[in-house]
Amino acid sequence: MMLALGFFAFELKTAPYQQLRRVSAARAPRNAPIGQRPRSQFVGPGDDKITLSGTLYPELTGGPSTLKTLREMMLTGKAYVLLDGLGNVMGNWSIETVSETKSNFLQDGTARKITFELSIIREPDEASVLGDLKVEDAKRS
Repeated sequence: MMLALGFFAFELKTAPYQQLRRVSAARAPRNAPIGQRPRSQFVGPGDDKITLSGTLYPELTGGPSTLKTLREMMLTGKAYVLLDGLGNVMGNWSIETVSETKSNFLQDGTARKITFELSIIREPDEASVLGDLKVEDAKRS
């Protein structure tokens, strides 16, 4: 496993990404006192985003169903726990965008090559996470 977002594992048979880009920001508005240079004031962490990009070859790796699963996860609006390949918890993340480009088509229109890009954004730790069980839910089972 390269990475796991909730119950979705990024691996060779699903969506092996070739590039991971992370951009972290700080919130630091600038104030301009009269007669002085503007100053930054740190007020807390800003957005933390990860973009995964790669190429799928449906005969060897994941395909349209893989991207469909990610789109369905995105449309729940939920945050999912993100784990790296070593099992380190990276916090709660929600899916912002899923994009794909299909090429190298067969006669029936099936793509033999799909490039994809997935953008996720860090959510507060108290965000609703898939798989959370409340005591009442556990008692009903």
